[in-house]
Amino acid sequence: MNCVRGMMWALCSVVMVAATQVHALSLDDLSLQGSLQQGGMIIGKVPAGSQVEYQKRRLSLTAGGEFVLGFGRDEALSQALTVQLADGSRTTLPFTLSKREYNLQRIEGVPAQTVNPDKTHLARIQKEAGQVKVARDADTGLTGFLQSFQWPVQGPITGVYGSQRIYNGEPRRPHFGVDIAAPKGTEIMAPADGVVSLAHGDMFFSGGTMVIDHGHGISTSYLHMSKLLVQSGDIVRQGQVIGLVGASGRATGPHLCWRLNWYQERLDPQLLVPAIK
Repeated sequence: MNCVRGMMWALCSVVMVAATQVHALSLDDLSLQGSLQQGGMIIGKVPAGSQVEYQKRRLSLTAGGEFVLGFGRDEALSQALTVQLADGSRTTLPFTLSKREYNLQRIEGVPAQTVNPDKTHLARIQKEAGQVKVARDADTGLTGFLQSFQWPVQGPITGVYGSQRIYNGEPRRPHFGVDIAAPKGTEIMAPADGVVSLAHGDMFFSGGTMVIDHGHGISTSYLHMSKLLVQSGDIVRQGQVIGLVGASGRATGPHLCWRLNWYQERLDPQLLVPAIK
C-alpha cells in the first residue's frame, strides 16, 4: 500500500487494548496509516478473515484486508475500533483524535439568489442534494483510495476545509472542501483511480458538478466546473483529465472546489496530498 505524505504506519494512540477474549489482537495484527484528527482519513489493514466495526458500521475489506474510514469536521475526539479475528476473538482499540481550529472566512459579491434562493428553486435544490447523497453513498469494491492522491489542479488556495463562511454578510454552513484558484478552462485531473458516480452540468449551488467513487465509501467531489469531460459510469485513471475549471453556481470567480468524502462524512482533502510550496 502506498503511504500518504507525512503519515507513518503506526498505531498512534491506539496502544491501550481492551480485549474481550483471551486471544487479543497484537500490535503486529493491525496497522494504521493516516491522520488521527478531525477531518482526517485512515487506512488500516487486518489479518485475513477479520471483521472491523466503527461506530456500529461494519467496514468492508479489500482482498488484502485493508479498510478505510474518515472523521467529520466536528467528530468526537474519543473513538474506538472493534476487530474480530478469524478465530472469533474480539478486541476494542480506543484512540483519540486531535482537535482542530477553523478559520472564519468572509466572501462578498456572491449572487444574491444563491445565498437566499427563491422558494421556487427549493424543489430543484432538494432534488440535486439527493443526487449527490446517492453518489456519496456508493459502497463498491474499488481500491483507488489506496493510491497516493494527487492534486486535481495547481493554483493558489483561496478556501480551506472547515472554515466558517459568511456570504454577503450572512453566516452559512462551514466550507467542506479546498478551493483552488485557476483560470477558466484549466484542466482538472483525477487524483486517483475511480468511477464517475455523478456528472451534472449545472447544479443550483455548485454548477458543473462531479463525484468520483474511489471505493469503500471514499469519493471526491468537483464543483463549479465549466465543462465535464466524462460521464456517469465512466472509469477514470489517476491523472486523467475529467473536466475544466469554471465559475458556475455559487462562485465569485473561476476556481475548483475539491472535496473528499467518506460516505456522508466530509473530510479534508489537503491531508492526502503534498503541501503546496
